[in-house]
Amino acid sequence: MNAVIQNLASNPYQRAVTASKRARWELDRDVLRGRMLEPEHKYLPDGLSLAHTVDFLSPSEQRFMSQVQGRSYANVFGLVERFIAAKVLQLSQHHFFGDQQALEALVRFSDEELKHQELFRRMEELAARGMPEGYRFLPEPNEVARVVLAKSSWSVLALTCHIELFTLAHYKKSIEPDAGLSPLFKDVLLFHWKEESQHAVLDELEWRRVDATLTASERAAAVDDLLALVGAVDGILQLQAVADASYFVDHLKRRLSDSQLGEMHATFLRAYRYQYIGSGIEQTRFVEVLFELVGESEATRIKTALEPLL
Repeated sequence: MNAVIQNLASNPYQRAVTASKRARWELDRDVLRGRMLEPEHKYLPDGLSLAHTVDFLSPSEQRFMSQVQGRSYANVFGLVERFIAAKVLQLSQHHFFGDQQALEALVRFSDEELKHQELFRRMEELAARGMPEGYRFLPEPNEVARVVLAKSSWSVLALTCHIELFTLAHYKKSIEPDAGLSPLFKDVLLFHWKEESQHAVLDELEWRRVDATLTASERAAAVDDLLALVGAVDGILQLQAVADASYFVDHLKRRLSDSQLGEMHATFLRAYRYQYIGSGIEQTRFVEVLFELVGESEATRIKTALEPLL
């Protein structure tokens, strides 16, 4: 028994395997449980959708706004889980003939990411059943994955760690008192976070492993890649915010003024930037780890680049 405890203490990958087994859930048995998304429920909490900040919308209109965003949330995570799973499988090759516990941890990680893809595909299908026609998700997942995976491993691991850490911020928003929030979507945020919190540990381990192999100039180039990836993420958010705001407005039962239309587009973009960029920077340890790795001058450069997005 003492040997087992010592092994767990000395090998963080083995701890990750143990944590993965403990957190493991099944899609139909634990999360979906035969439930549907009901039209009287919000999909995303107010703290993520920001629908409650638009004071000229009625409660039913705010609810529909959250449903549109919830559908895009499912699609965005279906997209990012695709490149994350591919990257983890790629990284696992480093451990083929080395630490088999590290290999097991990453194989389990990739298996769970594939499960998450299925979760969000199913949520998209459920959302589509209860919403009017005309919704479009514009980014193409395979094309996005190809662009991301062409960047350095350091930058992709940084982006992945950021994504998986902010699922905790999203779960915290969902447990604020709100009787109008979908119980099913709350469970999606909960169970997704349970496994992603374990993945973030592995992201950091692999990120630090890769970082230790870089020279200062290689690290600076990796920071360039990370900033390019954040810019690409923001480009996707801008594109989808326009599509979602237009879809939302097209299905209101009244016309909005020009100033109200402008506010709707701005609020969708502000919400998306918070959901997929700001929440990970403001409410997790991501920045702490990032700045520890890059040093002061690169940290200043990153802060300057991120400021307009926050």
